[in-house]
Amino acid sequence: MVREAALATGLPNDSSRLLAAHWDELAPWDDALEFVRKAKHGRRLGVVTNCSEALGRKAAARLGVDFDVVVTSERAGYYKPHPAPYRLALAELDLPPAQVLFVAGSGFDLIGTSAAGMPTLWHNRAGIARPAHAPAPLAERRTLRELESFL
Repeated sequence: MVREAALATGLPNDSSRLLAAHWDELAPWDDALEFVRKAKHGRRLGVVTNCSEALGRKAAARLGVDFDVVVTSERAGYYKPHPAPYRLALAELDLPPAQVLFVAGSGFDLIGTSAAGMPTLWHNRAGIARPAHAPAPLAERRTLRELESFL
């Protein structure tokens, strides 16, 4: 899936191979580990990612926190922001959407989480504009530390 996405966006043919080869060199955001640990405390925790199954699981494992659910687009059969990956996470968590707080890393997540009925915080580190037709999040902050009060 990564190879097809790379080719569709005009990236070189070997982009997916290079990404996989250097995947373990990518570091999480400086505040990610602390945020995820706090989010996990007394709660079920999941990840919904457009990564392949292999890369999505590797990325989740890098944080050293036991996620209850890791849903990849590869496994869900759809890329985000289609609601299917979010709904699969809800089903695997066995929780209704209103009881799950999604922390989005992309403004496009706002479209998918809204369709799935999930309240959403947006970690908009880059400060980009909200995509057209994306509903407003519960809150939008530049760092994960600024979102900790919502946990």
